[in-house]
Amino acid sequence: MNLKRSDFRFVHRLRVRWAEVDMQKIVFNAHYLMYFDTAISDYWRALALPYEAAMQQLEGDLYVVKATLEFHASARVDDQIEVAMKCSRVGTSSIQFTGAIFRGDEHLISGDIVYVFADPASQRSRPVPQALRDILMGYEAGEAMSTVKLGAWSELGADAQHIRTEVFVQEQRIPKDLEHDAADLTALHGVAYNRLGQPVATGRLIPTGATGVSQVGRLAVHRVLRGGHLGQQVLQALTDAARARGEREVMLHAQSSAIGFYERLGWQRRGEPFEEAGIAHQEMFVPLN
Repeated sequence: MNLKRSDFRFVHRLRVRWAEVDMQKIVFNAHYLMYFDTAISDYWRALALPYEAAMQQLEGDLYVVKATLEFHASARVDDQIEVAMKCSRVGTSSIQFTGAIFRGDEHLISGDIVYVFADPASQRSRPVPQALRDILMGYEAGEAMSTVKLGAWSELGADAQHIRTEVFVQEQRIPKDLEHDAADLTALHGVAYNRLGQPVATGRLIPTGATGVSQVGRLAVHRVLRGGHLGQQVLQALTDAARARGEREVMLHAQSSAIGFYERLGWQRRGEPFEEAGIAHQEMFVPLN
């Protein structure tokens, strides 16, 4: 099977670790299946689908029925490789993924993995839901996997609160009475939805009291979907909304662990670090003019 990097929209990058090579210092053959499986997990993130919640809504699950590998050349310890995956076929109840592993432009490994969509209790196959079929084919056709809606708390509050409770209250252990405040009622909220209609990220925009300056806050992304640009999409939508109403600057209080995320998007630090709700923060801003 002769595959090229350009045949794939999705690529997962990794470096071969010492524990994955054999006595010949090449990747032990069974690890290539692990590489493909890891890439498929990341593929679901590219679809903006939290796998467990998505399968529960679709009332099924995926089970491997066939996996094949074809070896062309070996990867070695410390190689930086790309594991490319695509959904190559959706049948009545089966889904086939085709994969290829590249080192630069060199095609090392080919693979095919076939799943059957089945009832989780009986593990009997059932038709692939049309919603999942549309998502898979839409992704491979280059379509967007998420949309951001802007609106008031009365419209988006339930979905925004769902994400915020999971991230801030349950994950970060911020007291619930600190997470929700009166500013929610007057803020402009943004919520990102995947193509199953599930809320997967949120944020809000509030006035600061300074002329022409708004503040982004409560930016949160579903835990298993982080790194998939959902936070960036919500942030951009809120920033664009501030620009459209004539603001000159947007600022925020970034958790210290997220400073790099904002800096990569052009945000700048201002002032000294401080503590908020027991977590280290840094004020950051981006000019809009």
